[in-house]
Amino acid sequence: MDLKSNEPFWLLKNGLISSYPSLKSNEECDVLIIGGGITGSLAAHQMMSEGYKTILIDKRELCNGSTSATTSMLQYEIDVPLFELIEKIGKKGAVASYKACSDSIDKLEKLTGEIKSDSGFKRKKSLYYASKKKDVAWLKKEFNARKDAGFKVKWLESDEVSKQFGFENTYGGILSEQGASIDAFKFAHELFKVNVKKGLQIFDKTEMTDVEYFKGYNLITVDSGFQIKAKKVIYCIGYESKNLIKEHFVNLKSTYAIVSEIDPKKFKNITNTLVWNTDEPYMYMRTTDDGRLLIGGGDEDFYDAEKRDSLLNKKEKEILKTLKKIKPDYHFYTDFVWAGTFGETKDGLPYIGEHKDFKNSYFILGFGGNGITFSVTGMEMVSQFMKGKKHLLSKYFKFGR
Repeated sequence: MDLKSNEPFWLLKNGLISSYPSLKSNEECDVLIIGGGITGSLAAHQMMSEGYKTILIDKRELCNGSTSATTSMLQYEIDVPLFELIEKIGKKGAVASYKACSDSIDKLEKLTGEIKSDSGFKRKKSLYYASKKKDVAWLKKEFNARKDAGFKVKWLESDEVSKQFGFENTYGGILSEQGASIDAFKFAHELFKVNVKKGLQIFDKTEMTDVEYFKGYNLITVDSGFQIKAKKVIYCIGYESKNLIKEHFVNLKSTYAIVSEIDPKKFKNITNTLVWNTDEPYMYMRTTDDGRLLIGGGDEDFYDAEKRDSLLNKKEKEILKTLKKIKPDYHFYTDFVWAGTFGETKDGLPYIGEHKDFKNSYFILGFGGNGITFSVTGMEMVSQFMKGKKHLLSKYFKFGR
């Protein structure tokens, strides 16, 4: 499955940071991680820090799937509003899920410091504004739910939004203190480099073709014919899990993004803020560390990569039309346009844990707009699972829920 179009900004911006050999011998390990994106890099880091002999494989170059197409907005807000999630799964699980995402931002900041990352992690606020007057009622309900849960939020009236951010035609919104941005592509590569020095084995352009289950271990065969004997397997394969797991558990969506030419002066009002709105599908935007404006949206059902990519020009116009509504006098000069694929679950939550059809295995599948923060939670959950311990969020993130 092609998870992106052929012009993702992060891949072009960073180039090919590093490359690894394909598997050319039989190997053994405690943990085999399948998937070399941001999720796999975090899982590998966790396993290595706990002393497990770890191997990671990916059928592409590392981070060349969804990680190269991500907008890398780090938010505690899940795609399903908190008040709705409370109605779906109860207050305990909903608040815990939101707080896990919030805590993940803090943990990512700490981790970038520990490895002396150059990935541009930056603390930001988050503005969630009402794009239609009819959205104000439920958005205020969402504001109250977040405030009641202890999140640092402030309600801004439309004139306050205009004064602070220079946006017209909004109807107020929620300003949250917690948020951040990062170059996830670069950060994942940095994590891999740090852990390779500690003994992590990485094999790219190495695809799993078969897995056999035995008592206490799995035997994985790859496309070169060689095999890896692993006590545990962690699948960090994101949206491609739909090709592996039989039941229907996620809807694939195409999302589109555009990046402007460099012009930091024009975007200074939102340099320190992530912005998204109540449209369905919602528009989202942020600045990059080199002074560009990144805007995304236009989500629709994913059918195939060819159809997704054929809509790039149309979706660019749709996104710019939304921008024009709030910034009528601003002309956006497009430098990059691309598309990616993401997954939408019934409750906006990830799937993290065991699956009955895959013995000795765990999945970390962070879907929706919180893929990166869910992945941080996932690496911690798997750490607990490896020790035979339970996790508070397991019942909310499990398959078959």
